[in-house]
Amino acid sequence: MKWFRGLSWVLLVVFCASAAFAIGERATIVREANLYLSPDSSSAKLAEVERGRELIILETSREWVHVEATLGKAQVQNGEDEEDIPDRTVTGWMLAKGMVRVTTQDGDRIVFGEASNSEDQASSRRGRRGAAQDAMRLYYRVYDLYPASPFAGEALYRAADIRWQIERVDVNSRPSAKEKEAFLRQGMGEEWMKLVIKKFPGTKWADLASFNLIENKLCGDWQGSSKCPDKEAEIYEKYATEHPQSPKTAEALYEAAWRRAALIEIYKTEENAKKSEESRGKALALTQRIITTFLQTDWAARASALAFLIQQNVPSYGNAIE
Repeated sequence: MKWFRGLSWVLLVVFCASAAFAIGERATIVREANLYLSPDSSSAKLAEVERGRELIILETSREWVHVEATLGKAQVQNGEDEEDIPDRTVTGWMLAKGMVRVTTQDGDRIVFGEASNSEDQASSRRGRRGAAQDAMRLYYRVYDLYPASPFAGEALYRAADIRWQIERVDVNSRPSAKEKEAFLRQGMGEEWMKLVIKKFPGTKWADLASFNLIENKLCGDWQGSSKCPDKEAEIYEKYATEHPQSPKTAEALYEAAWRRAALIEIYKTEENAKKSEESRGKALALTQRIITTFLQTDWAARASALAFLIQQNVPSYGNAIE
């Protein structure tokens, strides 16, 4: 029985090794490429492969590589939910030019560099169409293919941030963007930001991801009520306390201070003089904290300006013209 169990274990190992070999080496591409039916550019064209797409190498033939390419989703039909539609997987041949494999020397640096180039293109007035999506995929691929890379944390955050910015445009164009309560608004997807926090805890990338997530908790429109700015100020103050070393700590404190300053006037409209004066004290305390802690920053200068307006009894919210 012992020899039978030993043989079974060997067969299992061989089977797993064979399966792993069958999957092939993972890779991506830092240029656009055509996918063909056979290793010949005159054969039928199957698809276009964009920068940053995931590739699995099946075999090679001279300068050609047979790959399984994961492409974008198929066109959404009426009544279908995009989240329920899997990515398309197409198998074909492409030239090996511009392909970066897991085993490529400095592959993480190469992919990160092309992601940065694409991000720069996206911010340029005459940049390449689709460059933002290219950058997002390439940054994510750095984390995905090279999780131990020193670039992995920053790359995953940048990918999450680009995705966040793209989704924000769509979210803010919807009628629900003006809803008072945050839960009535459709927010940005949080999956990638939460992945940054999970995979790189205690880093500045996790701090930045946590700051972005605050946006989904904000009201669409205060509608002149004290509830929203009071709650939002608490959220920003809590962030500053929990992330004292974050690149966003000073900004969080300023956002809290600005809301406390706005509450000075809002509480007056609600005929609550006591809370109005309390808000004035809290706002001034926050501005002083920013000035003291972050003296050589724009946020300290902005805090000084805000404190000056508060001390001069100039409203920072509502009608400031007298």
